[in-house]
Amino acid sequence: MRPPVASHRRTSPSAHDRPARVAMLSAALAASAVALTAVPAGADPGAPSSDAHSSDARSSGPSGQSSGQSSGQSTSSARRTVERLFHDAERATEKYNLAKERSDQLRERVGALQSSVARGQERVNQLRGALAGLAGAQYRSGGVDPSLTLLLAEDPDGFLTKSAALDRISNRQAGQLRVLHAAQRALRQERAEATGKLVELERSREAVARHKREVTAKLAAARTVLNGLTEAERAALRRIERAKEAERRASARHEQEQPAGEAAASPRAAAAVRAAQNAVGAPYAWGQSGPSSFDCSGLTQWAWRQAGVAVPRTSQGQAGVGQRVPLSQAQPGDLVVYRGDASHVGMYVGGGQVIHAPHPGANVRYDPVGMMPVTSVNRP
Repeated sequence: MRPPVASHRRTSPSAHDRPARVAMLSAALAASAVALTAVPAGADPGAPSSDAHSSDARSSGPSGQSSGQSSGQSTSSARRTVERLFHDAERATEKYNLAKERSDQLRERVGALQSSVARGQERVNQLRGALAGLAGAQYRSGGVDPSLTLLLAEDPDGFLTKSAALDRISNRQAGQLRVLHAAQRALRQERAEATGKLVELERSREAVARHKREVTAKLAAARTVLNGLTEAERAALRRIERAKEAERRASARHEQEQPAGEAAASPRAAAAVRAAQNAVGAPYAWGQSGPSSFDCSGLTQWAWRQAGVAVPRTSQGQAGVGQRVPLSQAQPGDLVVYRGDASHVGMYVGGGQVIHAPHPGANVRYDPVGMMPVTSVNRP
């Protein structure tokens, strides 16, 4: 495996698209989670831990145990707990993204149906008016039995001409009536569909709100764990982060000295990679898809969108896109989906590296492709 690729400078983002509530939550969590922005290679943030709370790890140990050992255990327990909570939050985020995407689609469909219903009602009203006019004309001209009228007519030829006109009016009236009935049926169907979509939209909105509450609850729990650490434990986490960051920078410098990396699968894939590289350093924010902040699937969707290619909004959706290839044949631009539940995704950029948006409190960055179990590699 080749060494990691060099980091690239990102463009200066604007913050106009970032909801204030998300920004406040992410900023608050980032202040506590800065020491957890690196997950060890091969670690699964979703792995369960028997030490569910940092307070468990700070409980008194066997007689003679050093305070340093106790602090180390507490720090390790806190890391595992927070990583698990971040994994749960990321899984809930992808559910939120899917529900929000569905809600947006339903809102557009309901709007289109409501406009169509309004147009259909206007047409029905016009047809009714036309039929009323035809009925009035028929009544005024044909109120007497035709045979009696012919016997009494001073101008039989003129009457026959009028009678032919009445027949035409009658035929036209029947045709217009059929058109009216068809328009009324279509209107009823569209109204029924609009009513059903409104019910579905309301359910989708409830799902969005439910998943949002789940995300915020998980992030709040992680913040509580971090806030419960002692200053010594926080210092230990900061040392771990500094060591991991030094490793990433050293790998980036080494990559600059290497020959050019693997070629992208296509010009569009190369454009998607450049977009992802420009996003390096942007903050993680759940539910966001750029251009100034991202969650994991938001980053990969945004990067491919810059290349003119539409991919699904969620990591689960991206796990089914395009052509699936073995990890050993990955090329820059490929989507690397992680964990058994496909709850995380990054973009392969060559040299055994991916660019991804890791979790709250972290920025978009490079990491080894094998940082956690790979579910699939997909080439849009």
